Amino acid sequence: MNQLTKTPREIVADLDQYIIGQEKAKKSVAVALRNRYRRLQLEESMQQEITPKNMLMIGPTGVGKTEIARRLAKIVHAPFVKVEATKFTEVGYVGRDVESMVRDLVESSIQIVEKEQHSKVYSRALKRAEDRLVKLLVPGIKKEKKQNNNQLEAMMQMFTTMQQPVEEEKEEVTETIRTDRATIKEQLQKGLLDMREVTIEMDEPKKMTPGMNNGLEQMGIDLGDTLSALTPKKKIKRTVTVKDARKILIQEESEKLVNKADLYNEAIKLAENSGIIFIDEFDKITSKSQQSGEVSREGVQRDILPIVEGSQVNTKYGILQTDHILFIASGAFHLSKPSDLIPELQGRFPIRVELDDLTAEDFVKILTEPNNAIVKQYIALLGTENITVTFTQEAIEKIATIAYQVNHETDNIGARRLHTILEKLLEDLLFEAPDMQMGDIMITENYVDEKLGQIVKDEDLTRYIL
Repeated sequence: MNQLTKTPREIVADLDQYIIGQEKAKKSVAVALRNRYRRLQLEESMQQEITPKNMLMIGPTGVGKTEIARRLAKIVHAPFVKVEATKFTEVGYVGRDVESMVRDLVESSIQIVEKEQHSKVYSRALKRAEDRLVKLLVPGIKKEKKQNNNQLEAMMQMFTTMQQPVEEEKEEVTETIRTDRATIKEQLQKGLLDMREVTIEMDEPKKMTPGMNNGLEQMGIDLGDTLSALTPKKKIKRTVTVKDARKILIQEESEKLVNKADLYNEAIKLAENSGIIFIDEFDKITSKSQQSGEVSREGVQRDILPIVEGSQVNTKYGILQTDHILFIASGAFHLSKPSDLIPELQGRFPIRVELDDLTAEDFVKILTEPNNAIVKQYIALLGTENITVTFTQEAIEKIATIAYQVNHETDNIGARRLHTILEKLLEDLLFEAPDMQMGDIMITENYVDEKLGQIVKDEDLTRYIL
């Protein structure tokens, strides 16, 4: 099934596999996502008029706000970026400008489109990569290059070769070499040579230039790309297994077969029509969260506003229009409320969803039901040491009760409390596991009481340990 054609009910069912409860939030995001599909079925003139209904999720930490947005993007293979509102500052102050979130979205979109494009040319790239590997494993007889005695001509020739792609060295292939290569290719395709080592030449990875791009990226310029264009491409040698070499060479050949201009154009369109930007800690940029000496929070809101309203952003891959990007903002809103945001920004987040506090029953489900349930993770981890761990239902319920109790007596950090409690509960077992060889361990309610009972009773210990 095409991921974009999923119905809201199917999207909620997918989210249910990872997130417990929060039915209202799941329903809202599922509808928002389906509306994007509906919009793309309309005439182009009508498409331009329909803007996404941005969403504001309100609820304490650890109840699933970020997880809903992240899983949503994975379900539909949409470009997704998570940013913290507090990372942005007004222009002129240290920090990232708000447009950088859109540039990050384009990078995410490029990765998705690149993967799709590479899969289309995979068979051709594989054939080319295997041909290169065979030549490395059974090299031909290299022909000697003619020496150039004229120094000026030699310098000019060297400069020309620096600017042009490196050509393969000419080699002489005898009948014996041809036969050997045919045998090696057959063994290579059967996987018989996977663990054999081979030395390959590959392009030197791009070096990051942190801190130097902040001003230029607003103009859609990448300093790293500019510098690499002025300097010749360096090749580095690596000795790897044939299996790894095949992956590296397939990647190189795929990049040669894909048209970069088409890739960037498609990625921009994908980001414009399907991109999701998740802005966390949205409550921290309200005027009520302002502390003396800090950069104006309202100024950050006014900088975010044009991006959410719809504007053009320069990226190094082209201009991107933000009108149809879906923005999901979230915050605890303990000390402030959504009405503390500037009115213009409030109006750009028409859908408000309040997420519920997690109950002890929710914790029981979180521990056992999702595909990535934390109890399943620990059982799998200890299974690598030939130890079979089982949790009784009473033990699970006891852990859930402790998590709920500690959340209400100290800070409410939601489901994240379960990680702290389970790590403390299984600390000794995780430490001793390598020396135990193998065996069956049952975690009972008494075991939980023995390991955590005293900590829960002592309020001071609870604050520091759980």
